[in-house]
Amino acid sequence: MTANRIFFLVFNALLALVGLLLAGASVDGPLTFFALSLFLFGTLFALWLVKKTYDERDHQA
Repeated sequence: MTANRIFFLVFNALLALVGLLLAGASVDGPLTFFALSLFLFGTLFALWLVKKTYDERDHQA
């Protein structure tokens, strides 16, 4: 895993955490939807980076 991917993995994990904390603190519907969308995006993008790394490793072998 390259340093660039590690940076974006950590960044998206923090983004997902902020989204989760924001969803827990929100009291209205649109903000909750935005926060849960932020959490979902951060989580899925981080998992996609891990998948891409393993796919490239399998392709080299």
